[in-house]
Amino acid sequence: MQPLPKHGSCFVCGSDDSPGMGVVWYALDDKSIFAEVTLNDAQQGPPGFAHGGASAALLDEAMGAAVWLAGYRVASVNLNISYRKPVPLGQPFKVTAQVNERNGKKVTAVGEICLADGTLAVSGEGIFVEAPQLFNGLGSEAGQVSEDEL
Repeated sequence: MQPLPKHGSCFVCGSDDSPGMGVVWYALDDKSIFAEVTLNDAQQGPPGFAHGGASAALLDEAMGAAVWLAGYRVASVNLNISYRKPVPLGQPFKVTAQVNERNGKKVTAVGEICLADGTLAVSGEGIFVEAPQLFNGLGSEAGQVSEDEL
């Protein structure tokens, strides 16, 4: 298990001095992504539980990291999130993700949030599209991706 490099003030994995969640992601030998996370009141939705957007952001980041780890420079274009159990604040849980398949420029990944007892709380599937032009200063104005570029 090896930690992934930090990348600035990311909302999910930004450093301790950023307003983000401060998650540290790890690459496992099978090229999947793993993190142990404990959310706090800053990520609250219903009293005592995580906001669904915080769970979605964690899965988006985890799945995206898995796709990047596989060597693809992508942007998220679709997320499907299934909420099964509420995620409690102040208690550690695990987030995992892995690449599912690649078809042309489209890469799909899956991710899960499991509570400390192993219960599946949130699952997701993401579609990511290769868009290296977003990451090397090329592409459309203001980082927009045209349909032709996809």
